[in-house]
Amino acid sequence: MFEARLAEAAEAVGAHLAATLAAYGDLPVARAMAHAAGGGKRLRGFLVLEGARLCEVPEARALWPAGAIEAVHAYSLVHDDLPCMDDDALRRGQPTVHVKWDEATAVLAGDALQTAAFEMVLRPECHPEAEVRADLALSLARAAGARGMVLGQALDIAAESAEAPLTLAEIEALQAGKTGALFGWAAEAGARMARADIAPFRDYAAALGLAFQIADDLLDVEGDAAKAGKRLQKDAEAGKATFVSLLGVDGARARAAELADQACDAVAPFGAGAGTLQALARFVISRES
Repeated sequence: MFEARLAEAAEAVGAHLAATLAAYGDLPVARAMAHAAGGGKRLRGFLVLEGARLCEVPEARALWPAGAIEAVHAYSLVHDDLPCMDDDALRRGQPTVHVKWDEATAVLAGDALQTAAFEMVLRPECHPEAEVRADLALSLARAAGARGMVLGQALDIAAESAEAPLTLAEIEALQAGKTGALFGWAAEAGARMARADIAPFRDYAAALGLAFQIADDLLDVEGDAAKAGKRLQKDAEAGKATFVSLLGVDGARARAAELADQACDAVAPFGAGAGTLQALARFVISRES
């Protein structure tokens, strides 16, 4: 049931995002945007829809922030893949944007995906109340920028040339920005739209984001590049400290399971309605890509 719901949500979010991006025309930058935003599991968009469902927000409205968070995520991957960052040629089993087009187009496509995300949450179709739309935009800016995802990325880059490897606490702080910030915004978006308490969704996402990253570190060590659709073992090649290098494979796996349990507990007060979010927490630590 969970996998069917995830697939259904991925299709809905993907179709909505594709239709929204189609309005940008057929220039190379627009085609690059669509390419970058295609595919993937849509976990962040799924989080938006599920949080909105628990808060009784109509899916037709929730699709706008769901598309927005996927656009931000796509932009971050486009820029991450550039030669000046991770220099990757493959993403989601497809050529990265700078490989398929060129670096300049990749930079512009990433820029345009980011601004498109803010356009999506500020459209009247997202929410009839301007104050709610403004809150979504402000919180998204904080999650995506130098207080959140970009901060995490900057810390990650700095760690590559640091004299000493990061400690476990430092890695957790880094990943809370790099991975966790967007998960947090996605989980909270529905509550923000309903003017409900964001605390249980914030706590859920904090645990989920770390569990997701530990699973990523495990995949980087043990995964199948063909299934992952990207280059693996990059962290070891770069000499980075990770959850796996510090905790070991078994320790990392145990920590991920503990965090998944914490995520499940955070939304337990919602009763049976939280079953899908709880299933997601278990899914992220058992995935193969």
